[in-house]
Amino acid sequence: MSWGFLCDLLSGVNKYSTGVGRIWVAVVFMFRLLVYVAAAENIWKYEHDEFECNIKQPGCENVCFDHFFPVSHIRLWALQLIMVSTPSLLVVFHVAYREKHHNQKLYRNPGEIDGGLLCTYLISLILKIGFEIVFLALFYKLYNGFKIPHLVKCDIRPCPSSVDCYISKPTEKMIFLSFLVATSCLCIILNLSELTYLIFKYSPKCYLKRYMKKQQGSKSNCRKSETIGYNRAAPEGRFPDSPSSLPLNIRDEHEKCSPLT
Repeated sequence: MSWGFLCDLLSGVNKYSTGVGRIWVAVVFMFRLLVYVAAAENIWKYEHDEFECNIKQPGCENVCFDHFFPVSHIRLWALQLIMVSTPSLLVVFHVAYREKHHNQKLYRNPGEIDGGLLCTYLISLILKIGFEIVFLALFYKLYNGFKIPHLVKCDIRPCPSSVDCYISKPTEKMIFLSFLVATSCLCIILNLSELTYLIFKYSPKCYLKRYMKKQQGSKSNCRKSETIGYNRAAPEGRFPDSPSSLPLNIRDEHEKCSPLT
């Protein structure tokens, strides 16, 4: 399997990430992807061939292996890496679409994200957290906890009776499985920290921006109504000297708008 695309994806998203997001990229690339490619893949490479039972009944070893390991640890680990990195595509696609639509280079300051990009980035963080939790739950459910035993007992047909089956390299696999769980928990903490940081940083800005936009809209409406009122009061271009000389309904409108002007 080629991981070049995943590396390019993480590098592209890194431009629009915060400091915590860049730490997450480093953890995924160095402590998960490189460990998977360099070491873990070789440890589980011949796990089926090295799974042995003390009775050589035809089909017994295959059935027992499938029962205790319905999905290989290493394949589920690879799927987890792909799924937790895929939400980053949302950010890349969002930036590419906006820049193509506006036909210019946007987001020149990588550290600042706002507007639609902020919403997309927050959604990607939520999806990453969700995928991490789902895969940790899958690991726990499929293998009855985060442990790899040295010996398992199997009594599934066609095995004639209770059979002892031996797992290869259980201690080494247990170390890597513990490392997998630890790095997944670390990534969840980093994603939660970044999500909290962005919410607290940009929520006041978004609220202030909406408030200012609302105030500007109110001022614009008041000026428009005031202009219409003066035009109605002086159709021949002779404007009244004071608001008190305006008609009653227009004077009330002017008094409502006066604090905003």
